[in-house]
Amino acid sequence: MSNWNTYTNLLRYQDLRFSLDLSRTDLDQSYIDSLQPKIEAAYTDLVKTEAGEIANPDEQRMVGHYWLRNPELAPSDEIKAQITEPIAQLKKLADDVHHGNLAPPAGGRFENLLIIGIGGSALGPQLVYEALGTDSKLTTFFFDNTDPAGCDSILKKISRSGGLNKTLSLVVSKSGGTAETRNAMLEAQNAYEDANLNFGAHTIAITGLGSKLDQYAQANNFITRLPMEDWVGGRTSVMSTVGLVPAALQGIDIDAFLKGAKEMDARTRNQDTAKNAAMQLALAWHHAGKGKGEKDMVVLPYKDSLVLFSKYLQQLVMESLGKEHDLDGNVVNQGIAVYGNKGSTDQHAYVQQLRDGVHNFFATFIEVRNGRKGSSIEVDPGNTSADYLQGFLRGTRKALYESGRKSITLSIHEVTPHSLGMLIALFERAVSFYASLVNINAYHQPGVEAGKKAAGDFLEILNQVRGALTGWQKTADDIAEAISQDPEDVYHALVHLAANSEAIQSEGSNPSEDTFML
Repeated sequence: MSNWNTYTNLLRYQDLRFSLDLSRTDLDQSYIDSLQPKIEAAYTDLVKTEAGEIANPDEQRMVGHYWLRNPELAPSDEIKAQITEPIAQLKKLADDVHHGNLAPPAGGRFENLLIIGIGGSALGPQLVYEALGTDSKLTTFFFDNTDPAGCDSILKKISRSGGLNKTLSLVVSKSGGTAETRNAMLEAQNAYEDANLNFGAHTIAITGLGSKLDQYAQANNFITRLPMEDWVGGRTSVMSTVGLVPAALQGIDIDAFLKGAKEMDARTRNQDTAKNAAMQLALAWHHAGKGKGEKDMVVLPYKDSLVLFSKYLQQLVMESLGKEHDLDGNVVNQGIAVYGNKGSTDQHAYVQQLRDGVHNFFATFIEVRNGRKGSSIEVDPGNTSADYLQGFLRGTRKALYESGRKSITLSIHEVTPHSLGMLIALFERAVSFYASLVNINAYHQPGVEAGKKAAGDFLEILNQVRGALTGWQKTADDIAEAISQDPEDVYHALVHLAANSEAIQSEGSNPSEDTFML
């Protein structure tokens, strides 16, 4: 006899071929009812945000990523034009590249794309390329760190794929002051110049008007500059020029991408919680972690093309929700830790612990119902590879629940620009709703800024240490006393200099007895 008792908490958007299954979360109506005043406030908060109210008071900024896929919602004609005009410009740019009207100075066509950025300026484009770039018109590479060896590795791959002379570079930074992006840009520029190529003639900037990068692009005769508005945050920028320029250059259908997000937005504006997938997702997170982030979120997409989705959500969720203070100034240390990779590959890596180990998580399964386009072979009598993939998903979900581990399952039909746009929009709105439910600001990142300041402080100490090194042996204490700095900071600076052939290190019995000299 069939038993549907455990499969009742299901929301389907049938025309979008999307469903949200919360039947394994044990989220019941009484819990939702207990949060009703906060739910109503969260709906109100997002209405105000979409209307253009200042949503990031720390920086006095509006938050407008919802307008990117529906410019008619923009609070002014000026902002609407800031969305529509760059889309027309970037479509023409992509068309010119594809037809050879915009070409390398030495002739031929651009075959490669090098994206230089960090955080949302790289992670969104990486997700889109990995998910949708199978037939990309440009083979795409990324400089997404200030790691020189990483840059060298990418440059070697580019040399095997037509070389820098066939490579269009895209530098992405709102301010142009982000150190990692600036450093990676200078590494790229040096590589072009070493190859006797003009960097500017191969490069486009996406940046804020008048920024350091904007000025640099003008001074170095970049091909063109496209705008990045201050009302778009990095982690929600994939549907701005940041994500749309590379996607268009790769030949991805950006109109379908935006349409998917727009259609999910429309459904998740519905203030009937029973019909709002984003609010239900936020409530499931709240229920799992008791509104305090007590459980981590393990994201398991069962599709290779979504391998970066957990990494993308890691930034979106953790940078938005990981906050020390709430909006009233109370210390709350909010957040939801996110990790994951893909199923079924990573079942072999950590599902053993998920089922039998520390119960400190809930799972989010991403199901892609269609296995592949076209027919499939039988890998054993009557079963295909797609059958096995579905079996591993369902089996893992069931095994976890039998062991008291809760899970969410999101289902789409296939990975397309439209469905990826839907998923991104769903999680963006869920993050906004959850932030309201726990009374925090989802749109600032004071911890990131603190890290940047600390890095700057270390660089200042590093340069002081360089100036204090001499041709005779000194300990970290000797140099720290001379420059009035903490000896441990000085020691790490000295070790860095020695590792990079700027100093000679002689190890003592402990770090304080190590000596250094030029």
